[in-house]
Amino acid sequence: MDLHSGVIFGQGDATKQQERHYYLLSELQTLVKDLPSSFQQRLSYNTLSDLALALIDGTVYEIVERLLDIQHLTERNLYNQRQKLHCEHQALKQDMTKKHKEALQVCKPHNLALLKPNQQAEVEALDVRVKEEQKMMDKKIVAEMDQKVIDQQNTLEQAGVAGFFITTNPQELTMQMNLLELILKLQQKESQSGSFCY
Repeated sequence: MDLHSGVIFGQGDATKQQERHYYLLSELQTLVKDLPSSFQQRLSYNTLSDLALALIDGTVYEIVERLLDIQHLTERNLYNQRQKLHCEHQALKQDMTKKHKEALQVCKPHNLALLKPNQQAEVEALDVRVKEEQKMMDKKIVAEMDQKVIDQQNTLEQAGVAGFFITTNPQELTMQMNLLELILKLQQKESQSGSFCY
């Protein structure tokens, strides 16, 4: 019996596993050719072999799918929050414009000199508030998406997927995105051809 990746396989299973490993490795080597050459150079045979091993039973495909689902839900939720804030700001601006027009209509001519600067100050104060709230919302969105990336990196590292670890290094993040792209392309190819055999 062969002990590999924490699973005990009989001799027939070990042979199937080895065949699947070679198949996945070959497919990954083919898919890597579509990546920019700078990333091709960073993906060693060992990294691709380790990635192929992690993909053998299909669990990583499921993990990646779930992570993508969570990411899309998070993105949609954050987008909706930002849209809601935008609509609230539009409503505030419209209410202020309406209030200002009504005030101008009932204002005595000799008070216009006081009313207009006050209204302009209100508009400027609202603009400052809107910009500050949008800035805070954008910071919240970036922080939440950064946390999602960390969660994804941690989950994939815990699952034993080669190349994944917690990092904020832009080059490493790009490498991880390329690895995810390889996993997704391979998953798509396997699901289209029905070649997933484990």
